[in-house]
Amino acid sequence: MTNVIIASDSFKGSATSVEIADYLETGIHNADPATIVQKVPIADGGEGTVYCVIKATNGQLLSTKVCGPLGDTVTATWGMIDNQTAIIETAEAAGLTLVNNELDVDCASTYGVGQLIKTALDHGAKTIYVGLGGSATNDGGVGMAQALGGHFYDSDGHELQHGAEALSRLETIDLAGLDERLTTTEVIGLSDVNNPLTGENGATRIFGPQKGATEAQITVLDAALNRLANLVNTTYDVDLANVFGAGAAGGLGYGLLAFCQGKIRSGIQEVIKLVKLDEKMLDATLVVTGEGQIDGQSLGGKVPIGVAALAKEHRLPVVAIVGSIGAKAEGVYERGIDLVLSTTNRPMSVQDAISQAPELVKQAGFNLMKAIQLGKKLQDNLQSQTEESRGAG
Repeated sequence: MTNVIIASDSFKGSATSVEIADYLETGIHNADPATIVQKVPIADGGEGTVYCVIKATNGQLLSTKVCGPLGDTVTATWGMIDNQTAIIETAEAAGLTLVNNELDVDCASTYGVGQLIKTALDHGAKTIYVGLGGSATNDGGVGMAQALGGHFYDSDGHELQHGAEALSRLETIDLAGLDERLTTTEVIGLSDVNNPLTGENGATRIFGPQKGATEAQITVLDAALNRLANLVNTTYDVDLANVFGAGAAGGLGYGLLAFCQGKIRSGIQEVIKLVKLDEKMLDATLVVTGEGQIDGQSLGGKVPIGVAALAKEHRLPVVAIVGSIGAKAEGVYERGIDLVLSTTNRPMSVQDAISQAPELVKQAGFNLMKAIQLGKKLQDNLQSQTEESRGAG
């Protein structure tokens, strides 16, 4: 009997990882009701990470009002596991989805992320995971640090306003007022990128355009982050700008390192541990993963590659079911994925693919099981032919 684990990321803008797992399960059972399906919704630190982890661990979903990226009040969802481990998402407090069409990378702040960290501390968290995906910000985590008691001054001794552009006037940093509980709390950033803070591959140059930054703004904001890093270096004698993931979430990764004595880890690897995917694979015969689009960028730490790597430790075949197949996707076949199937089964617009995702994903699950059934028939036929030829010999 086939035992399938579904461990897919969300299809961004279309369906959550939980919904994708439900759709695939329906399609699989439409083709073969006897198939055992284990659903393990998963994420890599971006949107949906909190819900995936809390669902898998039977943790507690919580919500609190915080300052959004542009200063308005938003309600952010976060979670607690075993009363000591908190998991929060940057996207919930400083995400692109919270600004709609009002992108303002100059003014967007991570202040709300700091408020979430403080709330987690108030709930007794000893370990705090911070998902670093989907941010609208580029402030190097300064807003977060301000919410936690840090002070950042200009040359006149005035506290800097929130946002990335203000960093170009930064002259003095005072971290004496940082929440002292941070010294006894492990803060771990979950990242799916390894970019440094500044430079050609840094936070601003690579991710600034999707946050609305013009070429002129990119030059100014990259210099502002460099100013921040240099001042941290000279004031506290720590050089963290090139640490793995420092450039994640507009430099929030750097902020966690510099102001929270945090660590940055691979989002997918940490989530895999939190949801105990390794244990769940022990009885599996097939692993199904996926994401909205699989392409060359998927090789850099996205969900399908992380899931496939673990599956190969268990010698399990891996199928990736995706919304679309992009450039350089063939590289995933060298990283543990055995088959990629697209849900797009006919010419259609992106909007149609998004709106029809439930039926398209169900159909992909159905087609997958039919292909497996065909493979079993072929195997049976080959075995039968081999036995007949031996008998004839």
